[in-house]
Amino acid sequence: MILVTGATGFVGRALLPRLVEGGANARCLIRPSKVSPRLPKEVPVQVAVSPITDFRGVRAAMVGVDTVVHLASAEWRGHKGSLEKVDVEGTRKMLEAAKEAGVSRILYLSHIGADKASAYEVHRMKGRIEELIIRSGIPYTIFRTALLYGEEDIFANGMAMALATVPSVFLVPGNGRTILQPLWVEDLVTCLEWSLDDLTTLNQILTLGGPEFLTFEQMVKTVMDITRMPRSVVHVGIPYLRWGARLMEAFLPRSPFTTRWLDLLAVNRICELTSVTRYFGLRPARFEQTIDYMAGRNWGAEMRRFVWGR
Repeated sequence: MILVTGATGFVGRALLPRLVEGGANARCLIRPSKVSPRLPKEVPVQVAVSPITDFRGVRAAMVGVDTVVHLASAEWRGHKGSLEKVDVEGTRKMLEAAKEAGVSRILYLSHIGADKASAYEVHRMKGRIEELIIRSGIPYTIFRTALLYGEEDIFANGMAMALATVPSVFLVPGNGRTILQPLWVEDLVTCLEWSLDDLTTLNQILTLGGPEFLTFEQMVKTVMDITRMPRSVVHVGIPYLRWGARLMEAFLPRSPFTTRWLDLLAVNRICELTSVTRYFGLRPARFEQTIDYMAGRNWGAEMRRFVWGR
């Protein structure tokens, strides 16, 4: 039995169908909510409902589980989600429950740049969590990934929503030259799935990125082309955008543009271009070849739905 935490998130929703199609028995740990969980349709999985910080609830979800795929994070919830509580303390509780339940392996999704001494909150928390997992004594595989994108992501789709919301211009943080290495989520879940049967990945930190280096500004212009929303690029200092992001987080029910979103652009997040091929023999897809889902969508309506839930 495989337990997936954060199963209703971007990566979790892409991973679950793959696991089930491959014959795995999957159980999802989802937090309590007043709305129905956004699990993939027509994918037969078990569901356990508990906050990840509730040891007894998580321990109950671990019954019969041999592998945990740990995806749960408050990273994209803005100021409404505490990385300290959900990510760090939640992981600590999960590890305690996993040890007691006799779980034999943990797969964890981290970031390139994870470092407990980082000046940036997301990278700092990821570094702390990696250390907790490594010291837990449970066999692990940690995936440090470059920027992820796909049909339900927030980062690249956030660009399209911004293009639709603000006419004429697009505000680019700093000089726009931060180097990214976008990795398609479908390629990532292939690596996650294959690693379940690959014992050579045990107790390893695998750094994975896409097949090309792109600046943030290049990514934006590619999104402009595919969505047919050309805009003039205006470079704005990151401190000003950080201030604006805080305002949006404070006054909107949900914002795609958060200070943590900006943290992902603070440093170059890159690795070897051949990393995915070297570890898994897979040739990852290029950004421009895999964002055709962006064409023809009403991104203004998508923005309203994202922010207001309708």
